[in-house]
Amino acid sequence: MITTESADSILKSYYLSAVSDQLDKSANPFLARVKKSASDVWGKDVRKAVRYGVNGGVSAGTEAGDLPAAGGNSYAQFVATLKNLYGVIKISDKAIRASQNSAGAFVDLLNDEMEGLVQSSSYNFGRMLFGDGSGLLASITGADPEDLYGYFVDSVRNLAEGMIVDVHTSSQKVGPGRVITKVDRAKKKIVLSGESFATPKGYKLFVQNSKGEEITGLGAIFGTGDLYGISRKDNPWMNPVVKTEAGALTEDLIQTTIDEVEANSGSKINFIICSWDVRRAFVKLLSKSRVVDSTVLEGGFRAVSYDGIPVVVDRFCPEGTMYLLNTDDFTLHQLCDWQWLEGEDGKVLKQIAGSPVYTATLVKYAELLCSRPAGQAMISGITGTEG
Repeated sequence: MITTESADSILKSYYLSAVSDQLDKSANPFLARVKKSASDVWGKDVRKAVRYGVNGGVSAGTEAGDLPAAGGNSYAQFVATLKNLYGVIKISDKAIRASQNSAGAFVDLLNDEMEGLVQSSSYNFGRMLFGDGSGLLASITGADPEDLYGYFVDSVRNLAEGMIVDVHTSSQKVGPGRVITKVDRAKKKIVLSGESFATPKGYKLFVQNSKGEEITGLGAIFGTGDLYGISRKDNPWMNPVVKTEAGALTEDLIQTTIDEVEANSGSKINFIICSWDVRRAFVKLLSKSRVVDSTVLEGGFRAVSYDGIPVVVDRFCPEGTMYLLNTDDFTLHQLCDWQWLEGEDGKVLKQIAGSPVYTATLVKYAELLCSRPAGQAMISGITGTEG
């Protein structure tokens, strides 16, 4: 007979390893390439000593001249707070009782819940990889005069039906979380649950409880503000190669960018991520002069390639953008891998007080660090190809 105790045991003994593996290797091709490590984690922070520049204790001289003065390496300490990542499943008491005499039915129930959790977690974790840590999803550009609960937004790339979002003005959160009930991607319009907003222009949408709490993604690495507690203004070696308003995509543009990264930092680009429109332009570009090669990456992701470098498309990559990365410079520092949040009694399946519903929560404390920001590049404003 299936009970909450047996369900608890199944979640811990079987589903945890399977879900962890899927989230680490199959959620996102970029994440699958990034190494995971518990090193450099000190309490609630990641503190990593990073070497930059070259050792100054080298020179050429005369046969009997002075030896070079010892120069030593130059170091900076990156500091970032571990982010708290959660995923929750809900199972009603009625569903458990309805399947308690059928192991197969209960397994189907858990499978469905876990698949939904993996899909949702993969979506949000993949989105965070391209964010700047703020958790910003989109900004409302205006209300739909023909739909009381409809709003136009600047981008629907990070939005999906079922997401629970917080709405913020420039200074505060507006009411409780809202559910996105509809996304019209052609019109860049969404519909939100709850009371309508009278003058919503400029309001910003964040994943529930996530404002300023997400991992430091590519949006921050290619941003202009301080990074990991280090001033970019005072430390040019913290600045990646950024080319804006690129226009037509050409092989020369790609190769020049790769060469510039190597010349500036010695980094070797080994992974390229782009948006859907850029991937189409890239395939069109290469098909004019050569056969477009493809490869299968870890996690089963397929990719075309440029000079042996895999080129993958990602739904969360901004339009007209191509990231050229050295994934060896990235580490997902974590206090632990995905784990169930356990109570004092060791159980992961807990009844919600006053409700006939049980929940289980997956948790991971982690932060993404790039040890060599100058070894990365971004090309934006790509409009297509020449000719």
